[in-house]
Parts: sequence; C-alpha cells; structure tokens
Amino acid sequence: MAGFLREEPGAVVLELVVQPRASRTRAVGEHGGRLKVQLAAPPVDGEANEALVEFLARALGVRRAAVAILRGETGRRKTVRVAGVGAAAALAALAAG
Repeated sequence: MAGFLREEPGAVVLELVVQPRASRTRAVGEHGGRLKVQLAAPPVDGEANEALVEFLARALGVRRAAVAILRGETGRRKTVRVAGVGAAAALAALAAG
C-alpha cells in the first residue's frame, strides 16, 4: 500500500501536498511520502481547499460531503479523510490521474 494512504473502517485517510495555481487540477504522484495534487485554483479565500474537495470527490466517486480536511486547512501539507471508499479503489482512481 502507498505510504500516503491508510485505510480506516469505511474510509481512507490521505496525506497530501498541494500545489495551488497549477496549469490544471490533477494528482501527479508521490512526493516526499505524500500524494502531490496540483490545483488550478489559487490559495485565496479557501478556493484551493474547495477545488481539492471537488477533485477528490469526483476522482473517488463520492459526494463532496464525504471528503473532510482533517489537518492543514491553511497549509500545503494536508490530511484528508474520504468516507465510502476503500484503499484499493482510492489508489487505483488516484493513480489513474
């Protein structure tokens, strides 16, 4: 299993590093033990966090309400919990970009 992902009952917890103001929103692979996610949104007024939640919900096939930022609300290093998805499915979906 990838170092940036751990499974909990009924959910997965992702350790992420985000890069706001990228050319497009996508997962680009492991970076320093975390999954690197590039976001097209700027880090202003929570726009990057909203874009991250939207991206993860769409990529993992869950509702936006199932995605919660646990730590790192104002920083680039974030811990995110996604309910309703298993580790294998999450890994496959995020590896696909």
